[in-house]
Amino acid sequence: MTEPARNLLPTATRLAIAAVLLAAIAATPGHSAEPRSRPGDLTGQILVATPDMPDPRFAHAVVYMIRHDASGAQGLVVNRPLREVPLALLLEQMGMESRDVPGTVRLHAGGPVDALRILVLHTAGYASEGTLAVKDGIAVTWEPDILRAIAQGKGPRRTLFALGYAGWVPGQLEAEMKTGAWVRAAADEALLFDDSYDTKWDRAMARRKIDL
Repeated sequence: MTEPARNLLPTATRLAIAAVLLAAIAATPGHSAEPRSRPGDLTGQILVATPDMPDPRFAHAVVYMIRHDASGAQGLVVNRPLREVPLALLLEQMGMESRDVPGTVRLHAGGPVDALRILVLHTAGYASEGTLAVKDGIAVTWEPDILRAIAQGKGPRRTLFALGYAGWVPGQLEAEMKTGAWVRAAADEALLFDDSYDTKWDRAMARRKIDL
């Protein structure tokens, strides 16, 4: 490492991440212990932006849906990697013990809503008060204690750190799908968590489901 860990993120960004993480549980939209379902529920599936996507923010996006119900929908973009930062830096910003903590985590652009909020998408095996089980062994956690668990080797087996999320008001996502902007596809662990970002869109599109 050629530069001090402290300088990998601008001071304003580091402070914002800390503040956002501290407030995450209280401010988490749609947070509940049990996801609510509905006919046509896309929770636990993948949305793939088609070439007809009009919003440049979602061009070639692959989005894992963490919630879809009568109050709207939320998902995390899983194919927009940013940069790696030391785990110790995130712990330090949360006021947690960071001395001699090794390793880095890669941040991803999870979506345009609350773009400095960190959400951790992960495999089952870890749960806290801030964990929402999504589907098929995949969960999402807003509670910053997951950082401490990871540092202690007690965290989930696989993780994806997302900054922000994608959100839709009631009826918005359904309308976008009718215009052909999105198709849905089955999710699996490899597609969500591997680092073959250049092929994720193609792989997701190859497994798209046709709605008649």
